[in-house]
Amino acid sequence: MAVSPDFSDDFNMPDFTASRVFEKVFADGMALVEETASYLDGPGRDMSQKLPREAGLTYAAWSMELTTKLMQAASWLVMQRAVRDGDMKHEDALAKKYRISRDGPPLDPSKQRGRGLPDHFLDLVENAENLFSRICRLDAAIYLAGHGDEASPVMRQLEELKAAAEDGAFDPLRVWGRAR
Repeated sequence: MAVSPDFSDDFNMPDFTASRVFEKVFADGMALVEETASYLDGPGRDMSQKLPREAGLTYAAWSMELTTKLMQAASWLVMQRAVRDGDMKHEDALAKKYRISRDGPPLDPSKQRGRGLPDHFLDLVENAENLFSRICRLDAAIYLAGHGDEASPVMRQLEELKAAAEDGAFDPLRVWGRAR
């Protein structure tokens, strides 16, 4: 299920968490957490001990990152449900400590296929990356929409360039005139 990052300005969390879409994302996310935990604690653990050195190192690093992302996603989903159910105030959920976003590039299982890592593990990584990306987009749509005062550094720079252009900073005749 793809979630568009372009939500309307009137998109809000209480309406979203009461929707079937939220219930599906919640159910799918929690099922993925359980499936991944079962795999990593069972067949994945056994298989990881039989992997060649390089694949074993990648498996260890990726399984830690996979677990971290899934725990962040699960925590975010549980928080949304808590707000919906009245167990947490919406104002509290607005705190920056509850925001979820990607710090680095996603893991790319397609580049590891055929290099010794189990296909089931790579499928779990791919599904977790998709879930994490979906939740990051939802978080931004719910909590950052309409917050112009939290402009990104890129947007601030673009605004500064626009203002400079309006003042004639890029007008070659004006610049040349100053040089004389």
